[in-house]
Amino acid sequence: MLGRTANTLVSAVGRLSVTRDPGAELAPGSIIAANHTSLADPAVVVAALHRLGVTPVIMATAGLWHIPLLGRSLTREGHIPVHRRDRRAAGALDLAAQALQQGRLVLIYAEGGLPRRKDVAEAAPGDFRTGLARLAERTGAPVVPVGQAGARRVTSGRVIKQVAGLATAPLRRPDLHVHVGTPIVLAGDSAVCTARARTAVTTAWRTAAAHLGEPAALAA
Repeated sequence: MLGRTANTLVSAVGRLSVTRDPGAELAPGSIIAANHTSLADPAVVVAALHRLGVTPVIMATAGLWHIPLLGRSLTREGHIPVHRRDRRAAGALDLAAQALQQGRLVLIYAEGGLPRRKDVAEAAPGDFRTGLARLAERTGAPVVPVGQAGARRVTSGRVIKQVAGLATAPLRRPDLHVHVGTPIVLAGDSAVCTARARTAVTTAWRTAAAHLGEPAALAA
């Protein structure tokens, strides 16, 4: 249900396109790692994956579970709350490992939060936390790098600006793009694997940003 809902909402606020590398495969039991730039981008990524026939388990901030209807839906569909800076945070990786073992795909945002920028411009992913590398090492699951661009055109910045952006998006219908990269296998030193994952997601993001003609895609 979440995939269908996301696809409907995203179709109403923007024009989404999706591409993938020739070797990209969303095999059962894979970890999907995406860049995080806006409150809108989880819906954008889930909508793109829905169009590719995939509905992942999402690792998301636990605060979303406090929203009555959304929280119940997330629980019912087996999504995973992440309690940041809390001793319960490790439990999220346990639940993610179980989902992977069951053949489900798990969507993780390794940056662990949104950028504090107030502009709508694209920028490369920030530093990754080690949870992604630890989950991949523990389970042996391949990591599929996903880059999205354009979500900040829907909503970004201060609260008032975010509300205004969301309200006007159906009229503006900004272009959105998601690119699925070639899976990688992470094993060995956690810091090295974390850096590899960030590089792979950054490459996917550059492809997405370039598709929208974003100057950031050409930046070093």
